Amino acid sequence: MKIRFAVHIAPQFGFNYDHAKRVTLKAEELGYDLVTIGDHLFLDEKSESRDCYEAWTLASALAAVTSKIRIGTLVTCNSYRHPAILAKIVATVDNLSNGRTLLGIGAGWKKLEYDAYGIPFPRASERVGQLDEAVQIIKLLWTKPKATFVGKYYRIKDALCAPKPIQEPHPPILVGGHGRKLLKVVAKHADMCNITFEVGPELDEILETLEAHCNSVGRDFHDVEKSFFAYCYITENKRESESHLAELAKRSGRTVEELRTRMPGAWVGTPATIRNRCQSLVSKGFTSFQMRFLFGKECEMSELFAGQVIPELS
Repeated sequence: MKIRFAVHIAPQFGFNYDHAKRVTLKAEELGYDLVTIGDHLFLDEKSESRDCYEAWTLASALAAVTSKIRIGTLVTCNSYRHPAILAKIVATVDNLSNGRTLLGIGAGWKKLEYDAYGIPFPRASERVGQLDEAVQIIKLLWTKPKATFVGKYYRIKDALCAPKPIQEPHPPILVGGHGRKLLKVVAKHADMCNITFEVGPELDEILETLEAHCNSVGRDFHDVEKSFFAYCYITENKRESESHLAELAKRSGRTVEELRTRMPGAWVGTPATIRNRCQSLVSKGFTSFQMRFLFGKECEMSELFAGQVIPELS
């Protein structure tokens, strides 16, 4: 399978539209396969003046100014929109983009945002249960003339979704996360599974769990595309990258070596270092990489990555 690469936009760090458009058009020019957008409402308690665009509104605007690159989310928080409404939103963006949408979706985790916006924050098992039902509802709306569903958390009756997405049978669905119950949702419903940050030595166990879930539902484990989301600080200057890694370690309360071991999602280094990170994951079956480059340096770093990392892996 072809190795695919994405540039990630994290709106909560302060992207305005011009910045997001510049990063997206650069990614399309460089031949990236995908731009993903984070779904957050704000960064932290001190973000009164920091822009944070709504993910799907931004996706539709970026779809209108591009022609080749796929536009998606990494990941939509299921709790922030009723799944039937989300199905309509994504179908609309798929039409606006002429079939270039990807739905990344997750169970939600950022309690700070839930509390601020008055959104109920049930325990993790309930959020995963809601996600399971949500993906089923979304697929029904995308593929059936009328959709009816009665579950524990959601119900719809004779719901309509027109226009349908352009992509057949439907836009790709990526589920983000790696908890055991969530991986079962992946096995049952998702086209892609995304693993993100803070995953270290337990990665092999996560993949084994996903494979076991696939076996239990009669699905080929290799049919689920494996995606990895990494923070990427790439520079040809080794001293600069080491300095940045030391700063990250200090912020996280870890040593540099602990950061390297426990956070394979923090990729800091020269192109050769970053290539090694990618190749290690390719050997484990990963075929998609979502790269969040340093805020404000996305265009420069995505160009260096495209020039000196992607050709060695394609």
